[in-house]
Amino acid sequence: MARAKETAPEVNLSSPEYFFNRELSWLEFNRRVLHEALDPRTLLLERLKFSAIFSSNLDEFFMVRVAALRQQVEAGVTALTPDGKSPQEQLDAISETLRSMVTDQHRNFEKTLRPALAEHGVHILNYIDLNQEQRLYLQDYYEKRIFPVLTPLAVDPGHPFPFISNLSLNLAVVVKDPELGNEHFARVKVPSSLLPRFVTFPAELRQIEGKSALWMGVPLEQVIAHNLEFLFPGMNIQEYYLFRITRDADLEVAEDDADDLLLAIEQELRKRRLGGSVVRIEIQSDMPESIREMLMQEKKISSSSIYEVEGLLNLKDLMSLMSLPLPHLKDTPRTPIIPPRLRSIGEFKAAKPDQEGEEEKDFFTVIRNGDLLLHHPFYSFSLSVQRFIQLAANDPSVLAIKMTLYRTSGDSPIVHALISAAENGKQVVALVELKARFDEENNINWARRLEQAGVHVVYGLVGLKTHTKVVLVVRQEADRIRRYVHVGTGNYNYKTARLYTDLGILSCREELGADLTDLFNYLTGYSRQRAYRKLLVSPVNMRDRMTALIRREAEHSKNGNSGRIIAKMNSLVDPQMIETLYEASQAGVQIDLIVRGICCLRPGIKDVSENIRVISIVGRYLEHSRIYYFQNNGQEELYIGSADWMTRNLDRRVEAITPIDDPAIAKDLQEILGILMSDNRQAWELQSDGSYVQRKPTESEPERSAQNILTEMALNTLNPMLS
Repeated sequence: MARAKETAPEVNLSSPEYFFNRELSWLEFNRRVLHEALDPRTLLLERLKFSAIFSSNLDEFFMVRVAALRQQVEAGVTALTPDGKSPQEQLDAISETLRSMVTDQHRNFEKTLRPALAEHGVHILNYIDLNQEQRLYLQDYYEKRIFPVLTPLAVDPGHPFPFISNLSLNLAVVVKDPELGNEHFARVKVPSSLLPRFVTFPAELRQIEGKSALWMGVPLEQVIAHNLEFLFPGMNIQEYYLFRITRDADLEVAEDDADDLLLAIEQELRKRRLGGSVVRIEIQSDMPESIREMLMQEKKISSSSIYEVEGLLNLKDLMSLMSLPLPHLKDTPRTPIIPPRLRSIGEFKAAKPDQEGEEEKDFFTVIRNGDLLLHHPFYSFSLSVQRFIQLAANDPSVLAIKMTLYRTSGDSPIVHALISAAENGKQVVALVELKARFDEENNINWARRLEQAGVHVVYGLVGLKTHTKVVLVVRQEADRIRRYVHVGTGNYNYKTARLYTDLGILSCREELGADLTDLFNYLTGYSRQRAYRKLLVSPVNMRDRMTALIRREAEHSKNGNSGRIIAKMNSLVDPQMIETLYEASQAGVQIDLIVRGICCLRPGIKDVSENIRVISIVGRYLEHSRIYYFQNNGQEELYIGSADWMTRNLDRRVEAITPIDDPAIAKDLQEILGILMSDNRQAWELQSDGSYVQRKPTESEPERSAQNILTEMALNTLNPMLS
């Protein structure tokens, strides 16, 4: 057991040298995403998917994080981050770090993935490589499907430089008047939001080297570029170059001044559709300096915001190729299973005659018999959380349903269930977070639908996002009212529940029900609630409680006992929490952190963090669950919930974390943590210099993918039923 050194020198734990930069740490996370696209062990179409995710992640990063830094620079902000960087220094570091990553991504696509796809009959062709028959087909397609929606916009003294929308793909076209001999510039927007990015050939034209291809297509922009004479009749097309614009897309809502938050956000969404200032321009690498300079001047950006690309722009659109019928090039589909304890319920027993002898139970009986742990996507979300809410909506004994909605799907069965509950005369409250970034419009639509159905809709608290994932169901049973709860780590969205790893607990413990009642009163009314029986709630008591739990481990260690902390989260950013972890490490506490994304803590520093280890797991599923374990001198405590250790989660959001009181569930969570920490396939170890090194099994040990192991463990619970 590591002990604090009595002669350890005093160190300033808030010194910049002990912190990684938040933005650069996020780029390192996206580098790990990119690695999955580069790794030959990853199946081909999955590599394509990860390349698309890398691009999609970057779009949001520029629209939000880079945009915010640029605003700070323009406002003259010089304040330093905990790692000692000014806004301009961060922008410079982002630009320097990112360019090689973008180059690697596009080189991998052009030199590796594109040829590999061709070997499997999938050909993304360039227009210049087409035969005459294929060109005639595309010309006809262009005239009938593309040409009618195109609008060439000239740039000259009578035509100011056109507005270019956010994330749009565009052609910069230079034409020459054959009579006057002068050249003109025009912009043509590629309507990729209206038409497929890749124009697909019919089966009879998918011939290459005498063989039939499974799929064959050409990028939409190339079809437009090679038919520009239809847009500029009588002009000579001199040259054309592709570019793509990224704008500031974060909303700025002055909540204190907004009489109607929904209307205020709707107004901001209209602005977002146009976009704010330009924060990035992606261009073809062969674009001449004159056109680059014109774009930079018109969009008021410097060369540091220009990113050159070899080959296709906007690889995010590669995601469309995931629908190709090539199952051997994709991860094997996995069907989430019904949680074991729910299989005794009548509706789930119909297909399992081997259990007919068991007493039938209903959903609420199962929860009354003990807390139920749910682990998605290994356990079905639709047949657990979603079914719980649907049953409550139609149960005559249920009096009220209250829940928070941060992000949900566009066709949400849960929202439909809430509408049904209101129509059935139940008291229904939905806290819809209108400020959930990039889901604002979807949430506004659902808020209106819910209100029209008679649901009491609230939009949260001024100045705070409501990020917590909780449901409260109030049910009349015999001579008493009982409260059932769900506290989770993930959104109430059946689509993301198939892609994200998340945890939840269904319980009818009286203290949790009372706490959620108080929490909803805090969210919907006027309350200064400062104490909760069980829940850790931000911004009320979570920071203080988490800090106390860490310091308690340090005290155990100082008193000669072992101190142990394991924490799994999405991001670790908050300086105070990091310093508290450093203090615990100095006291000898052994700390393992599983941090998927941003980690500003610097591990492995002598006399500061030598007892702290950090890993990140990037795999088939997005690691999204939060688990906090404290050894507590043998009286172990575990917590799950919605909050990371970020300043925004602890101080500026409404979050809820629940303790785990059931010993069996606590054991299950410890097993999950152990499996994650033993991963030697998708796990990356954070080094003290900020780099990550991917684990690899030694010659004598098997490959251990935590996500695969957890899938197999879930499937193994089916074996008794299948035997």
